[in-house]
Amino acid sequence: MRPLIVLLLVLATGGCTRWSLDNHLNNAYRAYNRGNCEQAMLDLSLAERMSRSRPAVKPEISLLRGQCLERQKLYVDAGQTYDFIIARYPGSEYAYRARARLDTLEQLGHLRGSSSAIARPAPL
Repeated sequence: MRPLIVLLLVLATGGCTRWSLDNHLNNAYRAYNRGNCEQAMLDLSLAERMSRSRPAVKPEISLLRGQCLERQKLYVDAGQTYDFIIARYPGSEYAYRARARLDTLEQLGHLRGSSSAIARPAPL
């Protein structure tokens, strides 16, 4: 009987975590659509904390974070977020979208060439 109770508690907890993650992600999209990037970023942070059980959601969270950074005119930060997605999830749909966003930022003149920082030695 005890193993059955433990199993039910584990299953119930997992379901609550998934519902909570989906709820925070949906709230982030709603806030983004309303133009409220501050609330969207807060909801994305909450969703990211819940995403440990579902790592496939992380590139989606990062992409929406990058789009919010663009709306806030933080183009370099957005570019670095897109670079992160491309490096970490190269074969995903989100990497494809991140490349497209980087191309758009470059065409609009918000990024110079590559968004990645280039380390150069200081002059002596």
